[in-house]
Amino acid sequence: MSENSPLIEAPKRRGRAIALAVAVLVVVGALVAFALTRGDDSAGADLEKVKLGVVGASDPYWKTLKDEAKEGGIDLEVVDFADYPQPNPSLTEGEIDINQFQHIVYLADYNVANDQDLTPIGSTAIYPLGLYSQKVDSVDEIKAGDTVVVPDDDSNQARALGILQSAGLIKLKDGGSIFSTLADIDKDASKVKVKAIKADLTPTSLPDVAAAIVNNDFVEKAGLKFEDAIAKDDPSDPNAVPYINIFAVRAEDKDNATYAKLVEIYQNSKLVQDGVQEIAGGTAQLLTTPVADLEASLAKVEADTRARG
Repeated sequence: MSENSPLIEAPKRRGRAIALAVAVLVVVGALVAFALTRGDDSAGADLEKVKLGVVGASDPYWKTLKDEAKEGGIDLEVVDFADYPQPNPSLTEGEIDINQFQHIVYLADYNVANDQDLTPIGSTAIYPLGLYSQKVDSVDEIKAGDTVVVPDDDSNQARALGILQSAGLIKLKDGGSIFSTLADIDKDASKVKVKAIKADLTPTSLPDVAAAIVNNDFVEKAGLKFEDAIAKDDPSDPNAVPYINIFAVRAEDKDNATYAKLVEIYQNSKLVQDGVQEIAGGTAQLLTTPVADLEASLAKVEADTRARG
């Protein structure tokens, strides 16, 4: 039997050889996978990282922009802010690189009030501002003495008051301007009372008031439909230029090629533009306004703001 022992042991040695070969293949496979993964990381490291601040990052077109930006060599992080007062201070402090949530009037008001120099580097669109109601179907049905709500931030408040005046609900003492406030309402000559609250709260006030001006960002989120607005302004009016929405950066970054490329992708991507229109209910007037025109408008509004003291 001892002479046959080698014949009995041979399969065990062959099994160990096979096991060793398998182990080698596993190790090689792991090394290849690691190398491929490192290759992906290296490719990702070549992307330019950009933090973009917005209000409403859940809108699907921001995901579309991220995907399109990546194809263009930009690793875009979209940072969401709960309300309008937050993105500009965050940009000023360097917590984000660029933001997109505001029009020129809003930016001018921030710059003057805070002695800052944030500047536009690209346009997005003008959105009509609408008056909505859960109690009436037309402006004519609003009764004398009823309360209408408007946003409390200065720039949107002035625009909202202009809509109410055009609708025959109030009269402004100075005829109306981008600086109009509740104090400019001629109460004796106005049909309704006007109350100002935070922009994101205007839609929730609808059960308690006759009507409310609701910013586009909050229309669909509040379960409203753009076509249900009982009054709105005209975004094609030349006087609406200060209400063009913009991408803004710190002044020292106004010539940053990566940020300019991001704006170009936003403006030229059909998928992104279609997404913007879908969220806006088809109401957005999409724009590619020259940066020089945006800067000129900002400078004028800032100068007028300072002149008012």
